Amino acid sequence: MMEEQTRHYEMLNASSPTESDKLEDANVDGKLVMDSSPLESTTPDNSPEDQPVQNGNAGSASSYFNEQIPIPEDENTRFSFRKLWAFCGPGFLMSIAYLDPGNIESDLQSGFNAKFQLLWLLLLATCLGLLLQRLAARLGVVTGMHLAEVCYLQYPKVPRLILWIMVEIAIIGSDMQEVIGTAIAYNLLSNGKIPLYAGVLITITDTFIFLFLDKYGLRKLEAFFGLLITIMAVTFGYEYIVAAPDQVSVLKGLFVPGCGTCNPRVIEQAVGIIGAVIMPHNIYLHSALVKSRAIDRNKKKEVKEANMYYFIEATIALTVSCTINVFVVSVFAEGLYGKSNTEIYQKCEEANSPYSHLFNRNESTVEMDLYKGGVFLGCEYGSAALYIWAIGILAAGQSSTMTGTYAGQFVMEGFLNLQWSRWKRVLLTRSIAIVPTIFVAVFRGVEQLTGMNDALNVLQSLQLPFALIPILTFTSVGSLMGDFKNGLISKIVASLLALIVMVINSYFVVVFIGILPKHWAIYLGLAVVSILYLGFIGYLAWKCLISLGSKCLARIPCCPVQESNYELEALGIHWKKDEDSTARMLTSDSEDSMNLAGLGTDTRSRTEDVQSLDEITH
Repeated sequence: MMEEQTRHYEMLNASSPTESDKLEDANVDGKLVMDSSPLESTTPDNSPEDQPVQNGNAGSASSYFNEQIPIPEDENTRFSFRKLWAFCGPGFLMSIAYLDPGNIESDLQSGFNAKFQLLWLLLLATCLGLLLQRLAARLGVVTGMHLAEVCYLQYPKVPRLILWIMVEIAIIGSDMQEVIGTAIAYNLLSNGKIPLYAGVLITITDTFIFLFLDKYGLRKLEAFFGLLITIMAVTFGYEYIVAAPDQVSVLKGLFVPGCGTCNPRVIEQAVGIIGAVIMPHNIYLHSALVKSRAIDRNKKKEVKEANMYYFIEATIALTVSCTINVFVVSVFAEGLYGKSNTEIYQKCEEANSPYSHLFNRNESTVEMDLYKGGVFLGCEYGSAALYIWAIGILAAGQSSTMTGTYAGQFVMEGFLNLQWSRWKRVLLTRSIAIVPTIFVAVFRGVEQLTGMNDALNVLQSLQLPFALIPILTFTSVGSLMGDFKNGLISKIVASLLALIVMVINSYFVVVFIGILPKHWAIYLGLAVVSILYLGFIGYLAWKCLISLGSKCLARIPCCPVQESNYELEALGIHWKKDEDSTARMLTSDSEDSMNLAGLGTDTRSRTEDVQSLDEITH
């Protein structure tokens, strides 16, 4: 496995021709040795701000974005809006996952079932998501690799493949929500003339077309996503203004935690918010997107600065997404909470709506979803509200489908080390995610299909540990992150979040068991799956706890780990100050160049770094 990792690592950090001229390769005792003088950054210090530079890495990011955005030089200020603008992009693409149709329907259900009572939980989930996205961005900035690539290097083959399968399941579940949501939007906009399966096929086709927008430049692609977010803000903001919810109730719901009238349905909705808002594949995506900026990882100052600006951008992006989610919750909390089928039916009859047949004429509480939600808005606030709702859902579905496609490609290429041409990767990753959606769309009607959202949110929540534990593990390893490893507060908060997710998953399992048919074969199969699921999480957690400092776990007789490898000082690594007192690189005590902050720009560093990190996991 050592040789496999080294080959993959060197491929991820392939040297440019400029670097190759400086290398003096020799084979000494089976190791690649080179000139110990530090290499200069391949990114020009004075690159024109409006001229994107070609991506010098051969990693996943360069597979999809063939350029890197240069960062303007501004030495005289601690904060620069010009630099913030240069870093803007990856965070907003990441935030789209917080606005996908699955989240929109979860917002709808939250307002419909609990009125304003769960707004504080939505805000809390978004803040927890920001913490995880911060870790993901930091991993990509410091190491120059995204999470799937690091997993490829650090986990043995079998656990790595299992981890990949789990992440793919999460992507499939998310894609089903996104594609179905987009198909519902087409159905509403066409007054039912475009059936659900046709909407799915249209979504697949236009997703392939939009994905090649990056051929016209990365900034244009990011601007397109920005346009889609703006459309969502305008459309859902319009619904918010028309519904005119009580502002005091909205603010109280946001900042006063509580659930005074919670019933089992509301509690289930509350725990489902975590699975809807925090999406596992989005952590893998964000760690890859941050590689699209030209950062000299030899310079600690630039790495630290990039982390700061990416965190600011992510905060702004998630604030926007949280605001849009609050709009949706508030609209249905104000207009739909406690309404019966008969009340909505009468409203639709008065509005001469062709959709009044969707609501049974009885006093039972209506079952609400994306499709019926749009119909209700049309009956309550006029037909314009229905079409504007559909446009917002279309923007949410289309944008999240595209970012989901990028996530699938990063994950598959990283975990499997695929080196295929782009169209093959797109075709394979889209087929894995879309084929199940087509089958479901063909054999289920639009009214039944939208009700799958709760089950898919449960699926997302069950897959969360397979992103949360690896990102916490690797960002806590000093030999990988250097001075940028997690601090005590980050470790505590992220560990508590992991524990909360485990508790939520346990709750979902209990609820799910209660609705299953009473048959011994079903319970036996569920018991086997649960044992395997918990066992694999236990394996990942064991690795994570060692990286967090539980050194006694590294001395278990069955599977010992060399605990000294978890300490940066044990590797003889320290930040070396250059002549102008700027921390530029990590060096060994023998003065050999070891750029572990960027995981190496010379061949010897790459080989030694892979060896030390390989020992951590074996």
